[in-house]
Amino acid sequence: MTSPTVAVIRTESRLFTRDRLALFWIVLFPSLILMVLGAIPAFREPTPDYGGRALIDVYVPVAVLLSMIMASIMTMPQTLTGYRETGVLRRLGTTPARPASILLGQVLVHAAAVAASTVIAVALGRVVFGTPLPESLVGYVAAYVLALAVSLGIGAAITAVSPNAKTGQVVGMVVFFPSMFTAGVYVPIEYFSGTARDIISFTPYGAASNALNDAAGGAFPALVDLAVMGGWTVVLYLIAVRAFRWE
Repeated sequence: MTSPTVAVIRTESRLFTRDRLALFWIVLFPSLILMVLGAIPAFREPTPDYGGRALIDVYVPVAVLLSMIMASIMTMPQTLTGYRETGVLRRLGTTPARPASILLGQVLVHAAAVAASTVIAVALGRVVFGTPLPESLVGYVAAYVLALAVSLGIGAAITAVSPNAKTGQVVGMVVFFPSMFTAGVYVPIEYFSGTARDIISFTPYGAASNALNDAAGGAFPALVDLAVMGGWTVVLYLIAVRAFRWE
């Protein structure tokens, strides 16, 4: 017999795969951005400004973070706040399948979509533009897992403080643009130095960008960057747990 939690996860998976817009923004959009940037000849030329790497090499980790941003900030909170607003969570609470099952299902399906996007972006960078694969595989995995955890923490916190879908959209947009900036989507954070770089590095995506770039270049991520992501993860999930309401 299938447990209620497994049934809910299966249902959430089916619903998610039918959401073509969400799949586009999470899975395909980051790689499309990578293709557009890679089409610019100057982006494929190694430069001393980025440690002898081409700018397109720097943007592969950025594409990975962009997928996490789209999943955790633009998609997951809207879905969950919509469930709350329409009473889905309240009705589910009267069944053997607890509302927490939906939260788990949403986390799993979005994590799977981000993983698929990551494989596509890394493979695309390697095959099309000759971007080296991460040289520190253990470091890259550690940075990736923490980056995904802190991303989903951001999404959980947005969901917790937003009573309805409209508020969730507003809060999401407020968080979205600073996240894009600190992840290096607009300008790679390697471009910055001094105080500006230090401030960015203490944000979730700034630390994630540092860690992924270090691992891609062959060095194990700096412990301070891993600690920053870990600290933000704890804080965000504490906010989510304290503020979350099923109705």
